[in-house]
Amino acid sequence: MEFLQKLKKELRPDDSVLKEANSLVSYINKLLRKEKIKAECIEGGSVAKGTYIKDDYDIDLFVIFDKENKGKDISKLLGKALKPLKPKKIHGSRDYFNISKNSLNFEIVPVLKVSNYKEAENVTDMSPLHVKYFNKKANRKTRDEVRLAKSFCKAHGIYGAESYIKGFSGHIIDILIIYYGSFIEFLKNASRWKDKEIIDPLNHWKDPLFELNKSKTRGPLVIVDPVQPNRNAAAALSRENYEILKKKSKEFLKKPSESFFVKKKINIDEFKKRAGKDYSIVLDVKTKKGKEDIVGSKTKKAFDFFSKALKNNDFDVLFSDWEWNKKQKAKFYFIIKKEKLSDEMIHSGPPLDKKEHVDLFRRLYKKTIVKKKRIYAKVKRKYLEPKKLISDLIKDKYINDRVQKITIK
Repeated sequence: MEFLQKLKKELRPDDSVLKEANSLVSYINKLLRKEKIKAECIEGGSVAKGTYIKDDYDIDLFVIFDKENKGKDISKLLGKALKPLKPKKIHGSRDYFNISKNSLNFEIVPVLKVSNYKEAENVTDMSPLHVKYFNKKANRKTRDEVRLAKSFCKAHGIYGAESYIKGFSGHIIDILIIYYGSFIEFLKNASRWKDKEIIDPLNHWKDPLFELNKSKTRGPLVIVDPVQPNRNAAAALSRENYEILKKKSKEFLKKPSESFFVKKKINIDEFKKRAGKDYSIVLDVKTKKGKEDIVGSKTKKAFDFFSKALKNNDFDVLFSDWEWNKKQKAKFYFIIKKEKLSDEMIHSGPPLDKKEHVDLFRRLYKKTIVKKKRIYAKVKRKYLEPKKLISDLIKDKYINDRVQKITIK
């Protein structure tokens, strides 16, 4: 696959980012010394691992506080030192800071110096050890393979552990590429993953499903973190994204193409053409302001609310998707089969063996029928066309609590 070699070169970044990161690291260390804070700023994340993609990255910097700061509010200490940079504080399990400099976005994260997971006070304390593990195992080839895997997942909307994505984090991809050895081997294995795939790179456990806490193994994929064996690195991964990776891996291996690495944006003209004579509905969404993960999660919940309501009202949704620019603009897209719905809809009730509930159901609904040991009601349909439903949903409190404004295009 010659195009993969070409793509590897295109994804490799130049060193200008490293120069900017090094410059800011040096300045932050000066500020820390000035405040007599025993801590050191270093590069973190994909920049420290050398796996960031050209023109597609944020830069993580870790400020590692000496162990004598255990139990102290290290976020507050860091905020004091960073005052000359006028950073934006981001609230999280431990507050961190955001700085924009020369068109680059830096996230400055305070962590406690630890030598193993038992010493960590916060999950972020393990981040420098993740970098150390990767750099010990990786070489130039590994980094090229990681960038391919990241680009592949980004193109299909399954990259990122954020709550509104629930996809494959950079850390998961790092582990998988080291474990399988290459991007192609990663796809070959992913295409064959079973319902509850277990990956334990350093063989920490005889049976991770039995020995790990049950709350950490509920998802479709269990990856025992090499440096934190009591953690499933893939705990946040959704079933939907797990299945998307399996499907896209099979499709790529069957017919490899560079198109698998290109994120397909929705073109309005193509969208309308795809809809044909069916209903095509586009919602312009103005999102609320706030932390990216929280705003993204609220916007996704609003999209899911529309999707669920359409299906619950018997509209046949042929296509649905959403886009968000990570600022204050999002779009929801729906293609709904154009068909005349009956005046009545069937509402599911309780099983017949739940006699109290069945009696209550019969009192609530006049027209009832029984099918396969369950009672159903015939209810007058409120919405015969989807636009009226969507117009009402836009005014719903659930939607107004999550986004600022929605307009039907």
